[in-house]
Amino acid sequence: MERQTQKVICERRGHALIITIDRPEARNAVDYETSLQMEAALDALDADPELRVGIITGSNKIFSAGADLKAAAKGESSITERRGGFGAFARPSLKPTIAAVEGFAVGGGFELCLSCDLVVAARSAKFGLPEVRHNVVAVGGALFRLPKRIPYNVAMEMAITGLFRTAEDLHALGFVNRLAEEGQALSVALSFAEEVLVNGPTAVWASREIMFQSNNWTDEAAWSEQWKIARVALDSEDAKEGLRAFAEKRKPHWKGR
Repeated sequence: MERQTQKVICERRGHALIITIDRPEARNAVDYETSLQMEAALDALDADPELRVGIITGSNKIFSAGADLKAAAKGESSITERRGGFGAFARPSLKPTIAAVEGFAVGGGFELCLSCDLVVAARSAKFGLPEVRHNVVAVGGALFRLPKRIPYNVAMEMAITGLFRTAEDLHALGFVNRLAEEGQALSVALSFAEEVLVNGPTAVWASREIMFQSNNWTDEAAWSEQWKIARVALDSEDAKEGLRAFAEKRKPHWKGR
């Protein structure tokens, strides 16, 4: 049997999982096999209680040039059955994910950032939705997620002109959480992850999931729906440990359950 090329590389770093798209010859463009490997990486992140944060990045100082157009021209899809486009768009990880962006995050690469909860970007990084230049529609989530992250008129401009925006532009608009010097996006993302990891893991998971699901809820429904998710954290061992640690004036020892 022919051995599959590894196109997505996973590295554990403490309680964080670094997920790297590694197709430098294609500017980290994503084909079907890359999508399958991304889906498997997110499955592993969700399944392992010791892993609490994911960081998605690209090799060779580029995040992702989007879908592999050569593969697409041959009729190949980049959509997986369970998680959708790029193995991430329709159902991102249940745990917080940080995009660590160097170089370009365009087309589906930008939509992969929009599938993450937080974004760290090198000051020189650029983001864009150039699909309209080729009479293609960005259907990986950007057209309904981006207007919720930045002002509507700016999102519209990006969608219908195809023009790129810099990381500094998007930082000023609140989309990029942290700016990094060139080549330091991953390092800054790891430091950012530590700010998440000091907190109770089940509460972090529940908070993240409620915010993610709230896009599908009316305000009225949200009052009841949030409890279905929050209850897992509130009834956990970590909830009891958090209260004990506070009373005993010590750092909590989280177990992720």
